[in-house]
Amino acid sequence: MVEPTQPRVIVIGGGPSGTTAATLIAQRGYKVRLLEREHFPRYHIGESLIPQTYHVMQRLNMLDKMKASEFVRKYSVQFVGSSGRLSEPFYFLDHKPHESSQTWQVRRSDFDMRMMDNAIEHGVDVQQGVRVLEVLFEGDRAVGVRVQDEANGGERIERADVIVDASGQSSLIMGKLGLREWDPALKKAAVWTYWEGAWRDTGRDEGATVVLQIQGKAGWFWYIPLHDNIVSVGAVADYGYLFKNRDTKDFEAIYNAEVDKCPAVKERISIGKRVEPFRAAKEYSYRSQKAAGNGWVLVGDAFGFLDPLYSSGVLLALKSGELAADAVCEGLAKGDTSGAQLGAWEADYVRGMERMRSLVCAYYQGFSFGKFVAKHPHRKGDITDLLIGDLFRPELDETLGLINEALQIPAMAEAG
Repeated sequence: MVEPTQPRVIVIGGGPSGTTAATLIAQRGYKVRLLEREHFPRYHIGESLIPQTYHVMQRLNMLDKMKASEFVRKYSVQFVGSSGRLSEPFYFLDHKPHESSQTWQVRRSDFDMRMMDNAIEHGVDVQQGVRVLEVLFEGDRAVGVRVQDEANGGERIERADVIVDASGQSSLIMGKLGLREWDPALKKAAVWTYWEGAWRDTGRDEGATVVLQIQGKAGWFWYIPLHDNIVSVGAVADYGYLFKNRDTKDFEAIYNAEVDKCPAVKERISIGKRVEPFRAAKEYSYRSQKAAGNGWVLVGDAFGFLDPLYSSGVLLALKSGELAADAVCEGLAKGDTSGAQLGAWEADYVRGMERMRSLVCAYYQGFSFGKFVAKHPHRKGDITDLLIGDLFRPELDETLGLINEALQIPAMAEAG
């Protein structure tokens, strides 16, 4: 047990998974300290939410803040094939007539700042400009952290009953314990930038995420309309294809070469002006061998990252943060902070991730939404459920089985 002056729980990282876990634990009356090395607001990719984030944000008391925000409302996802043909949109509200079927396109700097402010409102002790140098263990149990203050460079030790690692893709505990497993099939990379004044749809399609396939099905572009007349536009493809065997490693040259292979994107951005630098991410699909151990638990990207295709990143961050928070609170209440208790949610969560991963892999192997729905019209609702992010229902496995049988999608190891 920690001293009365120490927090019961330390959360490393102030992104959506960390603030979700911290807020929900603090709501139950536990003392929580969140340590963030940067100063918010700060840039981050991952701007498109999907409807199932609604239910976690409801618990966080974030819905009114989102409804009052300037964020673009999102009602659907649309797909453009390599020929330039737009498929029938998947309108969330048509499938599920509830306010949860409307979601948002967000600037992550703004959204994450709102989430952090919300955590502070709920009593979380948020400390920015504090770098966690390492997680401290006694035997196999996490017992605290060694941190460094940016302001004076001084180091200190902080102890807690539970360490929630929400440190993102760097994942301190995953790295320390050697738990990272790269996805055998999703070896993707991305290059992206932002355009002002580029094409925008109107009406309920104004906020749609558009997925546009590159000619030859070499990859795809995301097209995400944000507020202030900005559109986020990025290309995703195999790492080898994007960044190897080219005459240049310049991000702008690579991006422009892919734009030339996607006339639908080229036309949309032709009327706009680029307003931010080019950025890239390489080989980013992975998962930890386990979500928790004695005194510690991983959430969000610190546990795993899937793929940007269906915008599941923020949902998985919020959902893992929620599930971990509930397990932590239950464990603290009964004096059990073992790995079995803190990671009791892992198996069901991983099965949900695998359902989304199956749909992601299907797209990369040539899956056509239009052809599938034409052949199995009664399955369109299941596909829409997956795109909404309703991933944690075993009933969807029958539909995914129909897709996987034809495409022979390789699976990652199931959680035990």
